[in-house]
Amino acid sequence: MTVAPSIDIHSHFYPRAFLDLIEKQGNQYSVRCSFEDPAGPVIEMNGHRLLPLDERYFDLEARLQSMDDQGVDIHALSLTIPMVYWASQDLSRQLSEVFNDACIEAHEQYPNRFVGLAMLPMQEPSLAIAELERVADHHAIRGVYMATRIGERELSDPEFFDVYERIEDLGLTIFLHPVTVVDPDRLKQFYLTNFIGNPTESAIAASHLIFGEVLDRFPRLSICLPHAGGSFPFLVGRISHGWSVRQECQHLKRSPSDYLRRFHFDTITHSPSALEYLLQLVGADRVVMGSDFCFDMSYEQPVKIVIEHPSLDDAKRALILGENARRLLRLDKR
Repeated sequence: MTVAPSIDIHSHFYPRAFLDLIEKQGNQYSVRCSFEDPAGPVIEMNGHRLLPLDERYFDLEARLQSMDDQGVDIHALSLTIPMVYWASQDLSRQLSEVFNDACIEAHEQYPNRFVGLAMLPMQEPSLAIAELERVADHHAIRGVYMATRIGERELSDPEFFDVYERIEDLGLTIFLHPVTVVDPDRLKQFYLTNFIGNPTESAIAASHLIFGEVLDRFPRLSICLPHAGGSFPFLVGRISHGWSVRQECQHLKRSPSDYLRRFHFDTITHSPSALEYLLQLVGADRVVMGSDFCFDMSYEQPVKIVIEHPSLDDAKRALILGENARRLLRLDKR
């Protein structure tokens, strides 16, 4: 039996106003949105075309029907490719504002079904802080969405520290997601950008947050990794051994494995055995339900994945289905 509310923290949202703004101003930055395909809007970034976006990405009524079919009570709405970092500072600010305002409107229309993860123009930290201050007090905004790297800068770049400090002060969680991936030319074929590139990006981002001492500098900062942490949980033993023997890692006072529970991880593994390993590694209190709604790589039945996992008892299912996300999203502080 499910526990209400069930919360999907990895559910993508493309407001029509966001798509319209890309269509009008994105071409000069090699990011495009076309509405010519009858199957739905098509986003193209640096020559990479997404599949047509069906109406569930931007039509709230269609999204609610899918949520009801899945048994999902709440979506935490978030962007994904192309996010906003490719744009000029002013356009990035506009895109962030348009997305965040759409999340607020969705919450106001359906306050018990939708919350938003704020998009920030991180390539200009002062603008990011200004946008965070603009929306942080609204009941709709329950976290911050961020790429695994900002343009060509890693998340350990000190330029971002003022933003992290403000996010930490507000008690918000950062939810990460890849946009561009490492060495994409090697991953063009066979959709390896997604199969391998995205999980690798999570491992790189987590490692930078650890070795770059971001988690030490901001001890109350909360981070959620997508795709069950990607390859990071499976590499943490190797990374920790490297820390113990490599001179370039000796600035870190504790083993990287000691930081595992500074992160939360969604359930998207596409492998019951992999999810079982993650649960054994970090504990059920660090895992939250996600679906990747509603791409072809998503879980069509994210609640069912949790309910039918053989090693979970009712208490652990309740944590993963909603209680952990409820805490991260501060839903008791409405």
